[in-house]
Amino acid sequence: MADRTPSDSTVDDPAGVELARLAARTADEKKGSDIIILDVGEVLAIAGYFVVISASNPRLVRTIADEIEGIAKRDLGRAPVRTEGRNEQQWILIDYGDVVVHVFHEDMREFYEIERLYLDVDRIEWQSSPSGSSVSRPRPRGESSADESA
Repeated sequence: MADRTPSDSTVDDPAGVELARLAARTADEKKGSDIIILDVGEVLAIAGYFVVISASNPRLVRTIADEIEGIAKRDLGRAPVRTEGRNEQQWILIDYGDVVVHVFHEDMREFYEIERLYLDVDRIEWQSSPSGSSVSRPRPRGESSADESA
């Protein structure tokens, strides 16, 4: 995988990054947790970004998914190509084509560990960062952000 500068992600697919960040912020406002955006475009042909979100209970899984769909439609005019898992409320997948949002019940996320499959891809920042960087590089296993500040 070639190194990419922080601005490369937004240049490659500004609409995808905008949707992914909107989904992450919406989930955060609805009490989603452990929210990450993975730049999977270099390793997957099916999507550019995965947004992975945890929710503490099935009702919250559904609420977060519904809110993301509503806000994406209202603010960006985007409707999903398809959704899966809505009835079960354990893992709802919202597929926008370029962005796939995964809203997991915490137990399901722990079981599937989807982000473990993509340890070597960049993570896209969705919250304001003091440095202004929009991409964070994957960390080697065992290295934490506390190690960087030391």
